[in-house]
Amino acid sequence: MGRIEQVIGDIEDYIENCKPVPLSGNKISVSKEEMNDLLTELRHQIPEEVKQYQKIISNQEAIINDAKLQADKLIDEATRKAERLVDEHEIMQKAYDTANKLIDDANTQAQLIIEKATNESNSIKTASIKYTDDMLKNIQSVVFNTMNESQTSFENFMDVLRRNYDVISQNRQELSGTPQDSVSIDIDINKP
Repeated sequence: MGRIEQVIGDIEDYIENCKPVPLSGNKISVSKEEMNDLLTELRHQIPEEVKQYQKIISNQEAIINDAKLQADKLIDEATRKAERLVDEHEIMQKAYDTANKLIDDANTQAQLIIEKATNESNSIKTASIKYTDDMLKNIQSVVFNTMNESQTSFENFMDVLRRNYDVISQNRQELSGTPQDSVSIDIDINKP
């Protein structure tokens, strides 16, 4: 299991173990500091795993170059064998036929090696991109859910404060016999 998956698991465990907000149904109370620590850890892990996958992708060139070197060696060996056969006059025609066959076989084998190496490197690249996208999708989902839960918790908290304020105002009014000024509380939680 990658470090990113472990941090996501820690976030899920943390959310699972958070205390529920009283009278709020399925809402929970989240420590901003602990959640920020987990998200910071996640941010630190993403570049490391992305670098790992970039390294795998960059190895694609090395795989293809290695395949080309093997192909060149096979062609050189086939060419040397062909030249040795050509030097012997009695079997000259056979040498040409054998040499051409060796070269054709070497070229075919070299092409197969290159195609296999290219296919393998493309598969690695595709798997790396999919894995990274899946990780980012999971992170995005966790952050989005946390934002929604925090927004709802804050709105519930403000509703409770408004109701308490109204009750206190009404109690004071009843005690003094005079109406109290109504106060409107508007807070934009999107402002820092």
